[in-house]
Amino acid sequence: MTPVPDAVELIRAKRDGRALTGTEISWLISAYTDGAIADEQMSAMAMAIYFRGLDPAELRAWTAAMVSSGERLDLSGVPLPTVDKHSTGGVGDKVSLVLAPLVASCGAAVPHLSGRGLGHTGGTLDKLESIPGWRAMLQAAEMTAVLADTGCVICTAGPGLAPADRKLYALRDVTGTVESIPLIASSIMSKKIAEGTAALVLDVKVGSGAFMQQMADARELAQTMVRLGAEQGVRTIALLTGMDTPLGRAVGNAVEVAEAVAVLRGKGPPDLTEVTLALAREMLLLAGLDADPAAALADGRAMARYRRMIAAQGGDPDAPLPQAARTEVVTAEAAGFVHRLDARAVGVAAWRLGAGRARKEDPVSAAAGIICLAKPGERVERGQPVLELRGDHDGRFSRARAALAGAIEIAARPPAVRPSVLGRTGL
Repeated sequence: MTPVPDAVELIRAKRDGRALTGTEISWLISAYTDGAIADEQMSAMAMAIYFRGLDPAELRAWTAAMVSSGERLDLSGVPLPTVDKHSTGGVGDKVSLVLAPLVASCGAAVPHLSGRGLGHTGGTLDKLESIPGWRAMLQAAEMTAVLADTGCVICTAGPGLAPADRKLYALRDVTGTVESIPLIASSIMSKKIAEGTAALVLDVKVGSGAFMQQMADARELAQTMVRLGAEQGVRTIALLTGMDTPLGRAVGNAVEVAEAVAVLRGKGPPDLTEVTLALAREMLLLAGLDADPAAALADGRAMARYRRMIAAQGGDPDAPLPQAARTEVVTAEAAGFVHRLDARAVGVAAWRLGAGRARKEDPVSAAAGIICLAKPGERVERGQPVLELRGDHDGRFSRARAALAGAIEIAARPPAVRPSVLGRTGL
């Protein structure tokens, strides 16, 4: 008879550098999901993994156990090739709002399970919930019905998908273990594998506003996730994209929806459009479709699909978006070219205005946010507005301004042009 593993012994083993077996990992994840292992014990294990890492076999077993902790959606009845995208999170990253209907309008089915923002990074669901009537929570049958009808759906993952990840994610957030690459990779990939999509494109953000601020770390994370996808039968590639500066000009919830609609109308900011089209091309390639996403933007197909998706989830695509009660501007302190606009600082300022949350249960303001009136490479005069702050509460503006101290650099010459897409990783 095989002895039942002991949590404390497994913590000691990982702490001391021994690789855990697949059986041990499967038991650990199952026992934690069922409540047989206490949070303090899994906290210790997460910290041991933070310092010791997981080798490829351990990570494969860890991710598979996370997937097996719940249900796996069956999308075999969807008659179109399924493909999704996941971003590691950034500032002003409203790409999913455009990408899902864009790729769907080119012939794929996009089942996009998304999340809410935490800290300085925004959440896709928070943004879409600024549209009157729009619903993030769909039952599995309703989700597949919307997907079959419109070709795309953006909604929250149900409690049955990778429940181990839900528990562990909350634990990592309060124990200083968020930055562990194996734990980030298994968290993202377990949810996407459980989602049931056949193919996946990852947008791994790099820079001050991203979780991965160094290229080497971002590349390691991308390679790890691509390998995990392949091992689980999900065709996966990753693009590395820049996040030193906010993506687009809008940072917040309703303001990002408005900017996403501008992209769908062919009038969006060049950097946002560039990243969206690059990801769309990769998604269509993995789906085996020969289609031009730029044409789908230009001829209105993507916009029409977006409107159908919003309406199918109870939203009114024609309803006015919430407007902030008050605005203030941050002006340039000198004449010259905007040399740097720090993404993290702008994200924190938007969060302090009410656009984000410190804890998952915190409410967010739909109208709060920031508009980047000038971005790196653009010339400004002394006293010219660079940022427009929007909020509903007077007391939040001073804290937002404090977050922006040193975030804007003006120089005599424009900065070197840096492409939005920095690299690609695939097997």
